[in-house]
Amino acid sequence: MTNSSVKPYGKKSNVWKWVFGILGGVFLVFAVLVGYMIWRMNYVPAGLDYSTTQTTANGLYRVSYSSGTSPIPINKLHTWTLHVETPQGQPVEDAQIALDGDMPQHGHGLPTRPQVTLYQGGGNYLVEGVKFQMGGWWVMDFTVSAGGKTDTVRFNLLLK
Repeated sequence: MTNSSVKPYGKKSNVWKWVFGILGGVFLVFAVLVGYMIWRMNYVPAGLDYSTTQTTANGLYRVSYSSGTSPIPINKLHTWTLHVETPQGQPVEDAQIALDGDMPQHGHGLPTRPQVTLYQGGGNYLVEGVKFQMGGWWVMDFTVSAGGKTDTVRFNLLLK
């Protein structure tokens, strides 16, 4: 055998090294990205306030919620009662309330569009159509408007 007959085999061997090297690199990048996504989806910031009573962002209202079912269920429609009062404890009558919920780690919202359907008096509002499709960290945001004043409040929930 001459050296010239060995070179083509050596070149093919180098091509396979490159192919396997590139495929290995792609797999490594993919594995790192999947690991990061799994970590991010399970990360819950430390020190979250899970109180069921919160003061709105600008201090205009004090808002609390209670679920019609305890503990809060997963994959089941349920109702909430939202209580809205002034910082002095006076019930807020006939407020307009918008709400939304989402799961910050996953980047998706609720599978339903819950709404305030009934003012029950005494600052209590019935919220129907609440449903969480999985356990984990959720946030519920409410925008309260009454008497020409609007403010927002956020509740953190950790569902199991």
